[in-house]
Amino acid sequence: MNQTTKIINQAKQEGRKALLETESKTICAEYGITVNKFNLATNEKEAVEQAEKIGYPIVLKIVSPDILHKSDAGGVKVNLKTAADVEAAYKTILENAKKYKADAKIVGVIVQEMAPQGTEVIVGAVKDPQFGQTVMFGLGGIFVELLKDVNFRVAPLAITDAKEMITQLKAFPLLNGYRGSKPADIEALAEILCNVSKLILDYPEISELDLNPVMAYPQGTKTVDARIILE
Repeated sequence: MNQTTKIINQAKQEGRKALLETESKTICAEYGITVNKFNLATNEKEAVEQAEKIGYPIVLKIVSPDILHKSDAGGVKVNLKTAADVEAAYKTILENAKKYKADAKIVGVIVQEMAPQGTEVIVGAVKDPQFGQTVMFGLGGIFVELLKDVNFRVAPLAITDAKEMITQLKAFPLLNGYRGSKPADIEALAEILCNVSKLILDYPEISELDLNPVMAYPQGTKTVDARIILE
């Protein structure tokens, strides 16, 4: 049985609709969606060991089925550059999580590579009551909120559909090398959209998927945050 089936079955057995970030990223990786390097730590020593393996700077985030909005809970620490930073951040995150929700089940802390800045995009999917599994693409960060500039297509997607979703954005010039910046890797972005389309068709119980942000680089991409919700 593949990882994705195991993860989804386990969440169902535990009565969870929201997958943990570690689970969502493992599924992404299995479907050929590049994620930043990550690992789960359950104590400070493990967190430091993982950080040393991955390489600084590091991001730590709380992993808990009871804390979906990690930032609100003070459960995220970024740009950690030393073992001492990681130890201190691990302690703080756990203290903050307990203050935020005393009875929250804490699985651990995700230790992840701080991906270099790229052009931020958002890739999503939603199960539409009328059209079924639908894929979404837009520019990430403030552009989603500000411009509402996103495109939707009903799955399955061919590579040509995926490229159209990207090139038909109003903000496409920002991806295509605006004012002398290097263009983003459109092929790699189109591949993510096709892989998401395959994932949501293989697992129709996925009701929402949110990869935000995905960093788009001149070569390749990295998914920094992943969220999957089941029906």
